[in-house]
Amino acid sequence: MALDQSFVGRSYPPTEPYEVGREKIREFAEAVGDPTPAYTDPEAAKALGHRDVIAPPTFVFAITYRAAGEVIEDPRLGLDYSRVVHGDQRFAYNRPVRAGDRLSVTSTIESVTSMAGNDILDIRGDVHDEAGEHVVTGWTKLVARAAGEA
Repeated sequence: MALDQSFVGRSYPPTEPYEVGREKIREFAEAVGDPTPAYTDPEAAKALGHRDVIAPPTFVFAITYRAAGEVIEDPRLGLDYSRVVHGDQRFAYNRPVRAGDRLSVTSTIESVTSMAGNDILDIRGDVHDEAGEHVVTGWTKLVARAAGEA
């Protein structure tokens, strides 16, 4: 079943704030094998002009993808998640994510297209801090494989 085209442009309510912790940043940096000192050492981050440690660029995926879950689980959209593969991910930053940030995400469906029987869903996640400052935008592309594909 094709995805509902009328969902293009639909935004979902902002998520509850996610508090970014130093330990989560450290764990993420270790998991992706990035030894950049600004991710684990507050003094190294301060030497670069930050108030505390900063997160690796892809750290925000964890919260934008969680927010996209509301889109994915919306039964009216018609997405069969059992057929979904992750197609692409990109970010545009206004500033780094920092320890102590309280971030909320507003998800918007940017496009729904079909190609070779597959449905392609582009979701934009606008991330704002507690003061309402725009921190980063993340785009997630999901591909729902056509029925009959293994």
